[in-house]
Amino acid sequence: MFIYLNLVLLFVLFCFYICVLGKGGKNRRRGKNENENEKRELVFKEDGQEYAQVLKMLGNGRLEAMCFDGTKRLCHIRGKLRKKVWINTSDIILIGLRDYQDTKADVILKYTADEARNLKVYGELPES
Repeated sequence: MFIYLNLVLLFVLFCFYICVLGKGGKNRRRGKNENENEKRELVFKEDGQEYAQVLKMLGNGRLEAMCFDGTKRLCHIRGKLRKKVWINTSDIILIGLRDYQDTKADVILKYTADEARNLKVYGELPES
């Protein structure tokens, strides 16, 4: 009988300990801000900008992209996009070309699948 009560008490204390214990700091309740359903204005390229497709993620905020002008460039993800906009291989991006380095560029914007489809419809991107 004493062992049974001891086990029940131990179980109750363990459950109470688990329930009271939190799962992190004050920011754990904050959810991800999702704006996928929100439509944004389609951004077209300007002078000094080019459309590109991501070939390989290199790490350290860099990636290798094939531009639609036929040049392979090393691109740097700018701080505004880093850890907020996740870029994967085969994504369509808008890059800003550098005047002083032709083989390097900076990522300005990542297009969603719908936006990339619209760019193809408008004739900005090739069909392939």
